[in-house]
Amino acid sequence: MDNVSLITMFKLSGFEEMANYRIILFTVTFLCYCVILMVNSLLVLTIVMDKNLHEPMYILLCTFCINGLYGTTGFYPKFLLDLLSLSHVISYAGCLSQALVMYSFACSDLSILSVMAYDRYLAICRPLEYHSVMTKQRLSQLVCFSWIIPFCIIAANVVLTSRLELCGSNIQRLYCVNWIIVKLACYSADTAVNSIVAYITILVYVLHGLFIIWSYMYLIRTCVSSIEHRGKFMQTCVPHLVSLVTFLSTIVFDVMYMRFGSTDVPQMLKNFIAIEFLIIPPLMNPLIYGWKLTKVRNRILFFLRSRKKY
Repeated sequence: MDNVSLITMFKLSGFEEMANYRIILFTVTFLCYCVILMVNSLLVLTIVMDKNLHEPMYILLCTFCINGLYGTTGFYPKFLLDLLSLSHVISYAGCLSQALVMYSFACSDLSILSVMAYDRYLAICRPLEYHSVMTKQRLSQLVCFSWIIPFCIIAANVVLTSRLELCGSNIQRLYCVNWIIVKLACYSADTAVNSIVAYITILVYVLHGLFIIWSYMYLIRTCVSSIEHRGKFMQTCVPHLVSLVTFLSTIVFDVMYMRFGSTDVPQMLKNFIAIEFLIIPPLMNPLIYGWKLTKVRNRILFFLRSRKKY
């Protein structure tokens, strides 16, 4: 076979400047991952176990938290092991798998936020049609769309990368990124298709972002003239907006830096830019929703109080 890579292992050189802080970073990262697991799992279990929360908005929130668990599991266990290890390497297959998991997680997050925006648009702007449009079947289709389509799109990028012959094995990050693997391809390799598919992927998710912005602009315009709508907007839409701004700020910053960033930036800052979308959104989202959504907050507080009694 011609276009099969001879590279079997990659070196993750982003760890080189972290040797003196390994124990501190391991402790902080382990605690952060435990909190992410705890708050996301608590919200998922609360929604799954309480039938009063089996409504589209809360089911989508449950989907959001499950996706957060999926994405962070693709990064933190390997990262924690690397912090304790003297050699920071990853297999070729493991590298492609990690890139698939982490970026399908990021794209799924944006897809779920798009569905949430659509759900809030229906609930506030077309309340009489809400239950006839947002049926269980429609909700199931939207949840599947939020997971399967992003996974297939990123899988297509990864499969195209796997056909390339590579002439380098040094990844200057803490984890594998599909675009950086493509940059390691030999000069003789044809990466034009990879670039085209990558830019199409970016365009698809930019359109997702524009749809969300349009939805909330329409929602804000509708809510301005109604006190009832304003209350519903503040209660259910503000957490979505915070999640959206947080996610877009972290992921866009990472993508723009990865494609156009300067090489003079210190490695520690590069590392933070690279992993902020795996720290801030998965940590903040369940905390924001759990506090802001009254039904969820009351249910969690009831659960915690009942546990104290025993």
